Amino acid sequence: MKKYFLKWLPPLLMCLIALWYLGQALMFLGQLSAPADTDFAFNKFGQLPLVFNGRLKPMDSLARNSLLQLREKQTLNLEPWKDWYQNPKIISANEWLANVLLNPTVADTWPVFRVDNQDLIAFLKLPEKNEAQHQDGKHYSWNQIMPMLPAFDTENERIETNGASASRNAYENAVIKVHERMELYAQLKATVQPPGMTNWPADLLAYEKLIPAGIVAARAQQAGEKYDQNTFDEFLTDLQQFDFMEQLAPPLIVPPDDSQKDWQRTGSVLLAAARGEKIPAAVEDYAAMSGAFQKDDVAGFNSALADYRSSLVPHFSRTLARARAEVFFNQMQFFYNAMVIYVLAGLLAIFSWFNLSETLRRCAVWLIALAFFIHTTGLIYRIVLQGRPPVTNLYSSAIFIGWGACVLGLILEKFYKNGIGAVVSAGMGFITLIIAQNLALDGDTMEMMRAVLDTNFWLATHVVVVTLGYASTFVAGFLALIYIVRGVFTKTLDAATGKSLARMVYGIVCFATLFSFVGTVLGGIWADQSWGRFWGWDPKENGALIIVLWNALILHLRWGGMIRERGLIVCAIGGNIVTSWSWFGVNMLGIGLHSYGFTDAAFKWLVLFVVSQLAFIVLGSLPVKMWKSFNARSV
Repeated sequence: MKKYFLKWLPPLLMCLIALWYLGQALMFLGQLSAPADTDFAFNKFGQLPLVFNGRLKPMDSLARNSLLQLREKQTLNLEPWKDWYQNPKIISANEWLANVLLNPTVADTWPVFRVDNQDLIAFLKLPEKNEAQHQDGKHYSWNQIMPMLPAFDTENERIETNGASASRNAYENAVIKVHERMELYAQLKATVQPPGMTNWPADLLAYEKLIPAGIVAARAQQAGEKYDQNTFDEFLTDLQQFDFMEQLAPPLIVPPDDSQKDWQRTGSVLLAAARGEKIPAAVEDYAAMSGAFQKDDVAGFNSALADYRSSLVPHFSRTLARARAEVFFNQMQFFYNAMVIYVLAGLLAIFSWFNLSETLRRCAVWLIALAFFIHTTGLIYRIVLQGRPPVTNLYSSAIFIGWGACVLGLILEKFYKNGIGAVVSAGMGFITLIIAQNLALDGDTMEMMRAVLDTNFWLATHVVVVTLGYASTFVAGFLALIYIVRGVFTKTLDAATGKSLARMVYGIVCFATLFSFVGTVLGGIWADQSWGRFWGWDPKENGALIIVLWNALILHLRWGGMIRERGLIVCAIGGNIVTSWSWFGVNMLGIGLHSYGFTDAAFKWLVLFVVSQLAFIVLGSLPVKMWKSFNARSV
């Protein structure tokens, strides 16, 4: 009976976790399709399409990406001073965005801005941590920061004009970051209605009635003729408010009509109305939503929302379907859930080393297979949503590198069945998805890289192949880390395991050399077609070349007998440093044609990673007698 149970435990465990995940999917599908007669239809609101930063997306994506930038979470905690077990009030991203767009008076009181720097907290005269006063010392509202906004603007301007980002200290970086968050919030507030207006439906109706008389007064004023001063002043005040909305460059929520081919901002169409153009029905629908929402009128809000959605059919049926698909993608959180399962699987694989349990190893492999399936599903779903190959920016490169590393780890586990491949798959999957999760804090993860590489052919050839080269080089380095950790700190690295690890590293380095070389050559061909030169010593090009040369050097040293088992391991860890620089470091330089990523935000993490790899190189170079697993044999 026990033998039978152990045989079926791994697939049973996988099925249980798969059922849990499937339950989430069914729950989200129900939320997206269920009517909301007794509550505000925030899920339907989240499916409304708009354009922001050049990309058509649903409100749900705008809400999640904005919250990630403002407070580094996809939900809003209205009571951040409470611990999780005290049941703080958590609201969804869509509910938060609905309040920002339609009822900003309430949203302005919510602690959405994360401020970590104590010097900046003191400069803005914000309250420090005090649970009795419901303040956690990290999250603040728009209303709390607003009194110091003029001084804050001046401080931000001083910092931006006084030096490059590389020379800024922690306080100055915090000023820049929080100021950018304030600008984003101001953009969102100006999406539907002018800031400060508390009854937008009535104000919009008054403006529509004022337009004919306002145009007459404005023309008379320009011609030097007699005009109604009160009408002119009221009309001018409205136009100034709409122009202020337009200058903030908020999201574009007004869909195109027969006379317009592009999405427009509310401010621009209201200014156009002053020239005699008709105000689109979408503006009135959003105004109706705003009025009902501020009055807490559920039926009125849902009715106005349904009216607007109906107006998008049939001309924007595909747009609505795409928005629903992206909302489902956001709700499912494929990569986050895969990351959680990778962690569990990795722990089981590591534990299998110490008690040599075949059941634990098999459980780990089955869970990795599930995580890999979810990871792959998310990757394919994202490809279909974008209509692009898997790598389009730094975020997607992290997702794809983790996927490729997981494939290589599973192949290794298939051949060796010793848990090492499982740890590689789980470890690399977890690490790369953590990196991707942090990259998501910089904004919309589905925005494209530079337009010069905005072609499916080169994204599917050069970028994908060279990224697989990155992934395989990292896998070789990760295997080397396992070798050193098990060899120096444990007694689990026997001679057979050490040799198998060395063979794995060697095989993966061969694979990495091929893909990094082919990817670099393809990049040169693309550069010749796009820029008229095969090679230009661009920092990104140099980084790719260094990876090729480093992998080729490892193979040369191994073939020439200049390094043996431990030498191969140490050199493979050096590949981690080289690849991390080519993948991230060159983007931090802020120069070159390939500098499409972030600049200095992750510099400290890159430095810490390099230092850690140097430390492992030192450990790998220690005398054999200092290795727990090598006391009785030489290398």
